[in-house]
Amino acid sequence: MRERAGTEGLLAQLRRPPGGRDGRTMLWTLFVDRTGTGVWAAACVLYFTELDRLTAAQVGLLLGVSSVAGIAGTPLAGRLAASYGVRRVLIGCHLLRVAAMTAVLPCSAFTPLLLLVALATLGDRAARAMEMLYATEVAGERRSAYRALSRTAMNAGYAAGAGLAALGLAVGTAAAYRALVVVDVASFLVAAALVASLREPARAGAGHEPGAGSGAGAAEGRSAAGSPSRPSPWRDAGYLRFVALDAVLTIDDAILNVGLPLWLIHSTRAPHALVPAFLAVNTVVVVLAQLRVSALVSTARQAVRVVPLYGFAILGCCAAAALAHRTGAPAASALLLVAAVLVTLAELVRSVVSWELSVALAPERARPEYLGVAGMAHSTEKAAGPLLLTGAVLAAGPLGWLTLGAATTAAAYAQRHYGAGRLALTR
Repeated sequence: MRERAGTEGLLAQLRRPPGGRDGRTMLWTLFVDRTGTGVWAAACVLYFTELDRLTAAQVGLLLGVSSVAGIAGTPLAGRLAASYGVRRVLIGCHLLRVAAMTAVLPCSAFTPLLLLVALATLGDRAARAMEMLYATEVAGERRSAYRALSRTAMNAGYAAGAGLAALGLAVGTAAAYRALVVVDVASFLVAAALVASLREPARAGAGHEPGAGSGAGAAEGRSAAGSPSRPSPWRDAGYLRFVALDAVLTIDDAILNVGLPLWLIHSTRAPHALVPAFLAVNTVVVVLAQLRVSALVSTARQAVRVVPLYGFAILGCCAAAALAHRTGAPAASALLLVAAVLVTLAELVRSVVSWELSVALAPERARPEYLGVAGMAHSTEKAAGPLLLTGAVLAAGPLGWLTLGAATTAAAYAQRHYGAGRLALTR
């Protein structure tokens, strides 16, 4: 399996992904969904300020509250999936986003917009949890390889969405702004239609391969097989500890999208025109390296061993950013580009390790609920990460960057220690 992932080309794997037809359809769903999401992400701030005349403080509050609301989306979706199935819940998530974003078009008052954007974000985070659960079921033991392919589809979608948004923003009229929202809504409708064509996967854990779901959580699920009640992630202190650490180990997102751009602009001599290069570097490194990184992890124990690489990559990124503080423009530019490469490598490690461990440490027969709670890690980082970067790290200067790198490395080793201990219980 590792050999195949490492030697078969990206295009060949996209044509023959794990999961066959359903796996391929889900990849198309991810591409379409992220195209609309990319449009909205690139245009939302200008939409609210130019069309709805919101102040910068109102826009910040709106986006912050919606991020907090998104935290509730993943556990709620997991609970519903256990009762109604992944496919139905995922369709519902897309239709919720359709309704919320359609209602945004005629709305201009702040309070209703706050509610609508919060609902759309809740649906977005819930949909991502269901996409992960569906992929886990259809890809089986090749879920790490599927994760790499899904990232290709998602990044391509984000790029397409950003391109469409650039066209609309270049026109700059009210009609062009509203057209971008319509594109966003249309993408969710198409995604819902694609999901409707999928087959409902087998009940979580029903067809799970032996050993693929190893971990204390899986052991708990097996030992309780005769119990009428399903294991609850909210009563599993060990799994909640994993999720809390996993939230720390998603800081790469805030570093790339918030920390490095603001640090470049306010604290280095690097030219401001370098900021868009961070996204370009991220895209190129993801395309070139994601299959190689995914080949490192095909089992839970391999994931545990690889976790410290995330900490070291973040530490290197933070050190490069700190060194860029008092150097000339060429050196600062080079150091910040190195930081962008390192944080992207950390992102690749996190994407495969987090997915593998969130599945492996969950009881097989309660997987929807557990993966719903696991999805809170990324939602929490989305809400808290930018605040941490702007309120603490950047304010403290180079020392703040070095402290963040050291703390993340320590958290990675804590996750490794905890994960190894939990998996050892099944030996």
